[in-house]
Amino acid sequence: MKFSQASEKGCSSMAKVLKGKEVVDALNEELRGEIEKMSAKGVYPTLGILRVGEKPDDMAYERGAMKRAEKVGVAVKNYIFPEDISEEELLGKVEEINNDSSVHGVLILRPLPKTINDEKIRNALAPEKDIDGITDKSSVGVYSGTDIGYPPCTAEACIEILKHFGVETRGSNAVVIGRSLVIGKPVAMMLIKGNATVTTCHTKTVDMPSVCRGADILIAAAGQKQMVTKDYMNPDQVIIDVGINVGDDGKLCGDVVSEDAEACAKAYTPVPGGVGTVTTSFLMKHTVEAAKKTI
Repeated sequence: MKFSQASEKGCSSMAKVLKGKEVVDALNEELRGEIEKMSAKGVYPTLGILRVGEKPDDMAYERGAMKRAEKVGVAVKNYIFPEDISEEELLGKVEEINNDSSVHGVLILRPLPKTINDEKIRNALAPEKDIDGITDKSSVGVYSGTDIGYPPCTAEACIEILKHFGVETRGSNAVVIGRSLVIGKPVAMMLIKGNATVTTCHTKTVDMPSVCRGADILIAAAGQKQMVTKDYMNPDQVIIDVGINVGDDGKLCGDVVSEDAEACAKAYTPVPGGVGTVTTSFLMKHTVEAAKKTI
């Protein structure tokens, strides 16, 4: 089905706001129940957080993950190393964590210092403990549909939001803006697994607004502030905004112009308060799933 320009067809209806908190609350309730059952068997899901250096962004993310873990009952072990740690020593620390049966999932805060080979460190992590899909083996699991590691948490958060709000992927036309290994490619594969027909847009896409207007589901993961305007939208469209940017006013904003989405789409996720809120919950969900596999 072809859609005319949003400016020509007009934007009048008010879209539903798909708030992450509602999804998080449902996930938290599910996880608490799982953790209670596991604790009765003497298994206590434990997340390891590995941080190198004192970057404020890393420390803020670490605090957020710890707060989320506390809410659901996941234990946390922090592995904090100085920025000048050698690559060899860090590889040894990762191996120690791999061999620690009390730690079920591991989050490595990245990017690592430039003196350390990121590829070596992330692929040294055991895939069964790779709860954020950073190892090559976890990527293989996503693309092959096998149970190796876990998908990136942000990609899975997108899919969970669609599921929670009853958005059908089977038979839908889905467009993903962005082709990164963190979001674009894995979420496209997960949509295909859900029997959607998927188009991936990128910097070389010709007439991107026209391609996006034909989407039932639009996932914006380009990392460009407010690039998705009303010309990308149609009134039956669900928009998942993955972008986290700083707007001209100094406030957080997404890849989507939220005012346009509110007026021109069927539903959309806000920024902040949307995908990012759900992402941290999947660190906990994957940790719990990894712990269950040890029983």
